[in-house]
Amino acid sequence: MKITFIIPHAGSAGGIRVIAIYADRLQKRGHEVLVLSRPRRQPSLSQQVRSLLRGQGWIVKPKMPSTYLDNLNIEHRILDRPRPVTDVDVPEGDIVVATWWTTAKEVANLSESKGAKVYLIQHHEIWGSLPKERVEATYSLPLHKITISQWLVDIMRTRYGDHHVSLVPNSVNTEQFHAPPRSKQTIPTVGMVYRRPKWKGCDISLKAFSLAAQHIPNLRLVAFGTTEPLPDLPLPPGTEYVHRPPQHTIKDFYAKCDAWLFGSRLEGFGLPILEAMACRTPVIGTPAGAAPELLSDGAGILVKPEDPEDMARAIEQICQLSEPEWRAMSDAAYAKASSYTWDDAAKLCEQAFYTAIERTKRGDFLNKVP
Repeated sequence: MKITFIIPHAGSAGGIRVIAIYADRLQKRGHEVLVLSRPRRQPSLSQQVRSLLRGQGWIVKPKMPSTYLDNLNIEHRILDRPRPVTDVDVPEGDIVVATWWTTAKEVANLSESKGAKVYLIQHHEIWGSLPKERVEATYSLPLHKITISQWLVDIMRTRYGDHHVSLVPNSVNTEQFHAPPRSKQTIPTVGMVYRRPKWKGCDISLKAFSLAAQHIPNLRLVAFGTTEPLPDLPLPPGTEYVHRPPQHTIKDFYAKCDAWLFGSRLEGFGLPILEAMACRTPVIGTPAGAAPELLSDGAGILVKPEDPEDMARAIEQICQLSEPEWRAMSDAAYAKASSYTWDDAAKLCEQAFYTAIERTKRGDFLNKVP
């Protein structure tokens, strides 16, 4: 197949990493893959003037950040400027994939010669500052949908009336995330990813830690994140925190913990769950994203949403496990994470693309106007 992925811009976000993995694995499976992106927007003249008037100086053009597409043998074309993608930009092919709500309408408007039209949905993007009604409208476009977790499949069916959604769960790179079998930590230790957005639920995990620490006085917290600790979201005293650790060291954070905390209120999937499990660390998680599916079979503990007390009880439960009991949970977490690979995911993605082609030939989308 000739496959074109259309992304908003290349970067280091988790969703871009997933797309890069699929592009790479599908090309290795013999398909011809192109990734098409926009350049990042530069400060406008009015923004520069406002910055000068505020005494903040001229906004320096940011350096091009590294992206997950770097060092892959994938053709990556960047548009001449930030603008909508049109027929002129996209080669004829078999599949064209929208990967973000801003690209969905553009893909829906492309000519049929560009390929069967697919919408890869990695989250229900109606949160934060995004224009809710415009985002919701994209989920009713005449595109074959692929989602990454069962809750997204259910949302597309119950809220948008689409009963033909393909489920292609994420996997984890076990070459990057791995750890040898180990014992419990000498000092009880839990970890978490420190994130600013409220829907990431850091406040829930931090509150749970403070409650559990009242019963486990030597309880230790390790964390990493992409922002410096914030005054309104303080880390407990003694926390081991690293800001933007090198990617190759993240496995070490997971591997030094007895449990990993996942407190999200809303999540498309929740890759840190799998990353921790691949490093043999059980996860204590809220039922967001793929957590209900991943934390089964003894791989961790699913707790109630918006309930730090329940998460604190789970922390105490894991810290009080005997060595054989903890090792059994650790082994179950590793088995769950390693049972489904990115190659398995690429095969499912490939099957979903063939389904999109068949549905297009069958005329499933002819009566739906973009």
